[in-house]
Amino acid sequence: MPLRDIAEVLGKRLKLPVKSIAPEEAAAHFGWLSAFVGRDAPASSALTRQRLQWQPKERGLLADLEELRDF
Repeated sequence: MPLRDIAEVLGKRLKLPVKSIAPEEAAAHFGWLSAFVGRDAPASSALTRQRLQWQPKERGLLADLEELRDF
């Protein structure tokens, strides 16, 4: 899930502006966290689903963030 999608939902819920920044600006903006924010680390639950015979039944992260009551 792109960090941008998460940031947009959080910004909307917190009534804060969200803007894109160039990769070159990430270190100055995020500090030490930029090492993680700038990474493309695709992940999949396919192995977990296979090994544990598990299928998620709940909604996803963005839906949860959208519906938080007192954020």
